[in-house]
Amino acid sequence: MKILHVINSLATGGAEKLLLDTLPLYQEKRVATDLLVLNGFEYPFLKELKELGCCKIFSLGNTSVYNPIHIFNLLPYLKEYDIVHVHLFPAQYWIILAKIISFTKVKLVFTEHNTSNRRLDNKFFSFIDRLIYKGYSKVICITQEIKEILLSHTGLSSSRFIVIKNGVNLSVIAESSSLLKHYIDKKINQSDTLLIQVAGFREQKDQPTLIKALKYLPLSVKLVLVGDGILRKECVILVNELQLGDRVLFLGLRMDVPQLLKTADIIVLSSKYEGLSLSSIEGMAAGKPFIASDVPGLSEVVQGAGILFPVGNSEQLAAEIAKLLENQEHYQSVAVACQQRAADYDIHKMVDKHITLYRSLAKT
Repeated sequence: MKILHVINSLATGGAEKLLLDTLPLYQEKRVATDLLVLNGFEYPFLKELKELGCCKIFSLGNTSVYNPIHIFNLLPYLKEYDIVHVHLFPAQYWIILAKIISFTKVKLVFTEHNTSNRRLDNKFFSFIDRLIYKGYSKVICITQEIKEILLSHTGLSSSRFIVIKNGVNLSVIAESSSLLKHYIDKKINQSDTLLIQVAGFREQKDQPTLIKALKYLPLSVKLVLVGDGILRKECVILVNELQLGDRVLFLGLRMDVPQLLKTADIIVLSSKYEGLSLSSIEGMAAGKPFIASDVPGLSEVVQGAGILFPVGNSEQLAAEIAKLLENQEHYQSVAVACQQRAADYDIHKMVDKHITLYRSLAKT
C-alpha cells in the first residue's frame, strides 16, 4: 500500500505543520508514504522535512497553486499510488480533475481543516463542492461540527464523511525546556509576564484583538507573536499607532515553538474561526493557561479546561488575562486542566486511525 499526501505548499499553517509531524510517524509504522507539494518553495517546514529524510518529496515547481496546469502535472503521480490524501483548496479541486482525466482507480481522501471558507456562503460553489467532495472516497473532518457543516453544504451521504481529530506530538512538547525570557528578546525582563500567540498573520487569526488587549494590562505584560503572513505589516502599524513597540515583539517563523510555549506565561489564540487548532492543543500541552476566542473549533477543544472570550473583544480578553495574573490558584488550576485536556489529542492515535482508514479503502 503506497500513500501520497498532496498539499499546496509547506508554508506556515496548521495543515502544513500536521504533515511535518505525521509523515515521520508513517515511516515508523512502516507505511510507505510520500509528499507532493504544488509549490515547492523551501519554507522552513519543507527544509526540516527534507532533513528528516522520512519520505520522498515531489514538487510541481514554484508557480501559483491556483494555476490549472497543475491538473496535468499531477497525472503521472496518480498512477503510482494506491491512495492520495489531499489537504487544502485548491489542491482539493485539482486532484479530482486530474483523476477524471487520468481514468485511474486511485482512491482519494481529503481532510477538511476549517469550519469556514468563502465557498460555504456561495450557492454556485455549493453545487461545485458537491461534485468535488463526491469524488473522494472519504472526507476526514477534524471535528464533528465540520462534518455537520459539510453535510449541510453538500447534501451528500453521512457515510462519505468520517471524524478523525487532529493530534500533536505531546512528547516533543513535554521534553522541551523553557528559555530565559531575555534570550527571546532583550526588551523582555525575566520578571515580565509573557503572552504568546503562534499563528500566521491573516484575517482568520485576528492578532489585532490580542494587540489591543495590551492597552488594558500593566506595562510589565508583553506579547510575542510567532509566525508570518500578508497582514504582518498591518499589525506592525497598529502596534506603532498604539505606542506598544516596546511590548509587542514579532518573532517571525520559528522552529523552536515548543520551547517558546514553555517560556510564555499565558498562551492565547484570538482566531475568528478555526478547524481543530493544533496551536491550541500545543498551547495547552505546554502546561500554561490557554485563552481562546469562543468560536467553533476552539470552543470544542478548550471549553471546560482553558478560558474562552467573545471573539474580537479585546477588553474581555484583557480581563481574563488579568484574572489569571491576580489569582495564582486560578492560574494553576487552569494550567493543569489544559494539560490534561491536551492528552486527549495524541498524534499517534490520529495516525493510527488514518492508517486504519487507508487499509480499509485499499481493500475495496
